[in-house]
Amino acid sequence: MMRTVLRWFYLPTILLGLWLLLNDSMSTGNIVLGAALALFFGWESRSLRPLRSQPKRPLVAIKLVCRVAIDILHSNLAVAHNVWISRDDITPGFIKIPLTMKDPHGLAALSCIITYTPGTVWSEYAEREGILTLHVLDLKDEQYWIHKIQDDYERPLKEIFE
Repeated sequence: MMRTVLRWFYLPTILLGLWLLLNDSMSTGNIVLGAALALFFGWESRSLRPLRSQPKRPLVAIKLVCRVAIDILHSNLAVAHNVWISRDDITPGFIKIPLTMKDPHGLAALSCIITYTPGTVWSEYAEREGILTLHVLDLKDEQYWIHKIQDDYERPLKEIFE
C-alpha cells in the first residue's frame, strides 16, 4: 500500500523540485502553482506509458552503470586519438549484431548506452530477426564489438529487465 502511494508521488515530486529550481523562488504562490502543475502533469503522463517495467537486480544495474561510465571514458579517449592523431587510419563501418533481448525497456537502455558512447551509433534494429545494425567509427575487429555489446551490455540488461 505504502509503495503504491510513494510511486504516485515520485514523478510529481521531481517535477515540483525542477519547477522550484528553474524559477529560483520558494514563494508560497510558486510552491502551490508548481505542486498543482506537478500533480496534474505527473498523474496525466501515466496514461502515456501503458507498458510498465519492474527492473530487478539493482546490484547488476549499478555494475552496468559503472561499466558504461568507464567505457564512455575510454571511447572518448579513443575517438580523440583517432580524430586528432591517426586520421588516415580510421576504418568506419557497419556491423550486424544478433540480440536475444526482447524487453522494450532493455532495448531502449541498450540504445541509449550505445548512443552515449562516442564512436558508435545505433543504426537499425530488425525486431523480427533480433539483429542490431551498429555503426562504428573505427571498425577494425568485428568480434570485439559483438562481444562488447552482447556480453558487456545485453547480458546485464537481460538480468535487469527480463
